[in-house]
Amino acid sequence: MELGLRGKCVVVTGASRGIGLAIVRGFVAEGATVVAGARRVTPELAKLDVTAVAVDLADPAGPARLMAAAGDRIDVLVNNVGIAPPRPQGFLEVTDDMWADTWNLNVMAAVRATRAALPVMLAGGGGAIVNTGSVNARLADPLVIDYSAAKAALTNFAKSLSKEFGPRGIRVNTVAPGPVATDLWLGSGGVAETVGAAQGIDPSDVEAGAKAAMVTGRFTRPEEVADLVVMLAGGNLGNLTGAEITIDGGMITTL
Repeated sequence: MELGLRGKCVVVTGASRGIGLAIVRGFVAEGATVVAGARRVTPELAKLDVTAVAVDLADPAGPARLMAAAGDRIDVLVNNVGIAPPRPQGFLEVTDDMWADTWNLNVMAAVRATRAALPVMLAGGGGAIVNTGSVNARLADPLVIDYSAAKAALTNFAKSLSKEFGPRGIRVNTVAPGPVATDLWLGSGGVAETVGAAQGIDPSDVEAGAKAAMVTGRFTRPEEVADLVVMLAGGNLGNLTGAEITIDGGMITTL
């Protein structure tokens, strides 16, 4: 299927690994010109035919620096960067600084990147913004209480943007993954290991419990999330905006 992305300029935040890296690969496969921003340019990102920018997106000035690297054309912005620190110690041990760090990278990095990208998009006649949200925007979880709240805010932010800028040719949508097979969940210091240590169980048991919550019995692959992001950014869904698309293996039951 031709998505109309060949030659388009795409900016991706949090692009060095996991879902972000898969998203970059997806756009490259479609022939897009990709500007990929991450705090550290990993070897996996460096070997791709993209403009890789080492930038701290937690720095208030970082997102604007990344947008500037794209020059005078941005067709697509993917706000993917974020953190999901597990809080097995409970709400009373989550400090103001922890809340601020989570809010800054999950919400304000997207706000700042969007603020910097929109004038360029508007000058070019339109574009698409896709945010990487989470099922936790609706599936509140005390284990990731600050992350859940931040992702709910990000989803709401996208909806408001879609209403203001839709008449000017900007589509804004959110992809909401459930557990994804990345280091965030399964790697060293990830959710499975952290929760396992707190509960005195093996990380594999935490992983198995998460899989059991999904009717497919498995984690979503990063490439599956990337395929959805690329589809939303393409030109075939021109009347889809303000939507939140869930990809969670059926974990959240819907009517």
